[in-house]
Amino acid sequence: CRNHRGIIANPNCSTAVVLMALAPLRALGTFGRVVVSTYQSASGAGKEAVVEMEEQIHAQMHGSEVAPGVFKKPIAFNLIPAIGSFRDDLYTSEEVKMTYESRKIMGLPDLALTCTCVRVPVRVGHSAAVNVVFDRPVSLADVRATFESAPGLRVEDDLASHRYPTPLDCAGEDDVFVGRIRGDLSHPNGLNFWVSGDNLLKGAALNAVQIAEVLVREGLLKVAV
Repeated sequence: CRNHRGIIANPNCSTAVVLMALAPLRALGTFGRVVVSTYQSASGAGKEAVVEMEEQIHAQMHGSEVAPGVFKKPIAFNLIPAIGSFRDDLYTSEEVKMTYESRKIMGLPDLALTCTCVRVPVRVGHSAAVNVVFDRPVSLADVRATFESAPGLRVEDDLASHRYPTPLDCAGEDDVFVGRIRGDLSHPNGLNFWVSGDNLLKGAALNAVQIAEVLVREGLLKVAV
């Protein structure tokens, strides 16, 4: 941070949510491969997108339709596996952003990360299913301990009590929630988990404030009084 020159960019909202859980896991081993599937709320596309979703829901409940405007397909009672523009390699700009930003933020330029980004009919809260393959086996006890000690991350993982993260749970919360922590039946070194976070807080405004707080604490940014 002290040697950085230039702009400090706030990451994409979905990247910020995923990395709150993924980044601490570097302490357990080297990432061989990471697969992310995101479930991103309508508010990630702006206020007009939320209004469009609610109008479509109301219309369908009363037997009519509202044509898509912000989105290319109806968002009410639907999933749209396309966020951003499509590239020549058939990925979307949002998916590639997740890969590039994750590499940059974690300082892993060769990280093998692939992503599919999906828009879902939820007002607030981005979620993601994450699969990580390490260079060696990792214990779930170590994973859980790592998550529990990570600042800004809250473990919600008690299946007997139906405790697992949902967008409704994390809306309005500063922390990112992580749960459904389990191994990978297809790979001895694999790990699966699920994260949810408020895209308007940790995914945007709160994260920007926290970056500024670090700069102030390190004496790199002066606060006007």
